This record gives sequence, structure tokens and C-alpha cells, in this order.
Amino acid sequence: MRHKIRSDHSRFLSKTDRQLFIILLLMIACFFTWSEHVMITRAIKVVGRMSVLLASVVVYRKVLRYGAVDSLKWKNIFAPLLYFGYLLLGFISFLWSSKVEVSALQWFMTTQSMIFSYFFIKSLILLDAYFQGHSIRLFHLLGNAVFVLICVFIIGMYADPDTFFRLTHGGEEARLGGYIMNPNELGMLAGVGMACLILDIYRNHRKWWTVGKILVIVYALFLTGSRSSLIGAVLIVLFYISQSKNKRLKIMILAGLFAVLPVAVNKVILKDDGERLEEVLNMTGRLPFWTALINEGLPREPLLGFGFMRIDYKEFFQSTHTYAGKMTHNTFIQVLMNLGFTGLTLVIFQMIFTIRGLLHENKEKKLMLFGILIPILINSTTEFGIFGESNYGILFYQLLVFSIALERSPFLTSREKIRLKAKRTDLSFVQGPDQ
Repeated sequence: MRHKIRSDHSRFLSKTDRQLFIILLLMIACFFTWSEHVMITRAIKVVGRMSVLLASVVVYRKVLRYGAVDSLKWKNIFAPLLYFGYLLLGFISFLWSSKVEVSALQWFMTTQSMIFSYFFIKSLILLDAYFQGHSIRLFHLLGNAVFVLICVFIIGMYADPDTFFRLTHGGEEARLGGYIMNPNELGMLAGVGMACLILDIYRNHRKWWTVGKILVIVYALFLTGSRSSLIGAVLIVLFYISQSKNKRLKIMILAGLFAVLPVAVNKVILKDDGERLEEVLNMTGRLPFWTALINEGLPREPLLGFGFMRIDYKEFFQSTHTYAGKMTHNTFIQVLMNLGFTGLTLVIFQMIFTIRGLLHENKEKKLMLFGILIPILINSTTEFGIFGESNYGILFYQLLVFSIALERSPFLTSREKIRLKAKRTDLSFVQGPDQ
């Protein structure tokens, strides 16, 4: 009987692991532009993402039916509360947005990914609470999902280079990503995947296979030509080194980093051309644009901004001193233009409470969450970012917020105990939080 119970649990956990992996993989994939046809792209981004959201709810319900009760409680409450406040202000901004349909679509997609993150993280925390000893980890799911997507691009660059490479600087430079995904965003995704898979090495999970996956991801990151992603990758490695107690491992990794870094800096940051140093120093031409936004655009709507994901009354912000643009390439300036100083204040405090919550997590979880936070924060300074237009950086940040905002309750109510006993005949084998 005991052997059968263990076998049943093993099958359930294995099946749940696969389902969560597929759900997360598809959710991330829905952010890509897989077709040139607008209707197909919209179907993937809207219908696909809603289907994946429903799938996450189904898995959550399956965990409850199999042998758990929803006994989770909130902690670090200000992190999710202020995030909800940010979305509420965005919703209210429909009242003054000059393009309500644009604001509403962006708000809907951000809210949809937030709901997905809520149920996805609840499933993981319930598994931790009622199936101690299981091997399902967010960093493993996310790292492998990124690896699969990166492999699609690696294969695609050989099979169809016109689609999977984007030519820049007058055709002189080819960057992995093509028009399926912005190369800088793809580089950020690679950085997140690398950070997650490094944690598999920490726990000695199929070490050499994991090293191989990391090398593939690093190769893809190099091909994206993303400067910010390269900086993020270096910071991730340095962060993990600082947390390791293995001196020999530290020396080996630092030696490899110093050997590769000069070549990477020359190829990715300077692009084999010292004259591009000026381009790097002015954030690839973005500093004049940001200056014009703050000096010319912000004074027109300083308190509440132009509306959710809007930076001007018109489709594009235009100035005589810089290029025209419809997004800021900086998530914090984006919030400032969207929702004014009110929105920026909400966002700043939300991030403060989120980082504060990260610091109080256990070591494994802290390493994972900071590993995810580093690349998406760096990306936020030059691209869409965690409070910008809909992208998977927002999804990763929402997963992070709920990871530090939910925990199992140390006590079960009488009704919860009855429900748990009705579902579980193996409480001596797998303990609930109050058993």
C-alpha cells in the first residue's frame, strides 16, 4: 500500500512538472511575433495567452483536487498591493488617454499575465506545502523553457537566416532575433535562462548537460549583440560567484570570465569599431530622446501622465532635438510619461517592497529571484522593461512578486483539515503545514 501511494505521488508530480513546463513555455512563446500576418499574430497573443491562462488555473485546481487545500496567506503585502495600485491607476487613466484602445489593450495584456503568474506561483507553493521533497522548481522550469526557445532561434538562424537575423547599421551587422523578437529582448531572455540554469548546477542536477545548455544560451546571447544583456550576464555570474563558498570554483569561473570578457566587450559593446564608443556612452542615441521627453513632454502632464502606455497626445512623441518615438526605451521614464509623478512614486515604492521581500527569502529562492531580477532590471533601462509595453520581462517580474508575496499558512482551519483528510490517506507520508 505504501509503495502504491509513493508510485501515485511520483506519477502525479511528474505529470504536473511536465504540465507546468509546457504552460510556461507556451506563455513565453506567445510574446513572440511568429507570423507576418497581423491576424495570426493577434490570435497567438490574445487567444493563445488566454488559453494558457486557463490551463494554469486547471493545473492549480488539479493540485487542490489531488491532495491540497488553498491555505495560502499573503506576506510582504505591500509588494502586490502597490502593483495592484499601479494597474488600478492605469485603468483609471483610460479617462484621459488620447488612445483608449491602445491603453486598454496594453492594460489587458499586463493584467492577464498577472493573473497567470498568480495561479502559476500558487500551484508551486501548494506543491511545496503538501508534497515536501518534490523536485519541481521555478528556476528549472523557466531555465528549460528559455533553452527550448533559444534552440528554436539557433536552428532557425541556419534554416532561415532572413527571418531569424535582423540587419542593423545599414546592413553591416546581423543580430539574432530577426523580426520575431527584438534582439535586446531576446538577449534579456537568454540572461534569465542562464541565471536559472546556473541554479541547477548549484544543486548538482545533471551538471554537464546543464553546462551544455548554458553554453548554447550564452552563444545565442552573444549573437543578439545586446550590450545590456551582456552586462546583465556578467553581473549574474559575479553575483552567483559572490554567493558561493567554493574557492576553487570561484577562481575557475573568474579566470574564464576574464579570458572571454575582452573579446565580448570588443565584439558586442564596441562592435569591432572604437568609434561606436560614443554611441554606447549616449545609450545608443537615447539620452537626447529622454532629455526631450522630460523637458518638453512631461511639463504638459506632470501629475497623471498621458495615459497607460502613452507618451504623448499623438501616436508619436516628436521633438526638433531628437528622433520621433512611441515608447521611451526606459521603463521608469515610460511610467513617468504614462502616469506622471503619481505613477512613478507608486512604482518606486513597489520595487522597494519587492526587493525588501527578496532579502528575507531562503538562500535558494533568494538566488533564483535575484538571478531573474538582475537581467530584467538592466533591460528596463534601455528597453520595454518591467513597467513598459507588454513583454515577458513583465511576466518574470510578476512571477517574482507573487513568489515573495504568498506563503503557506502555519495553521489549518477545522474545515480545511476535514477537506485535507478526505483527500489524503497518506498524511503520515506527506505532511501538510499543520500536521
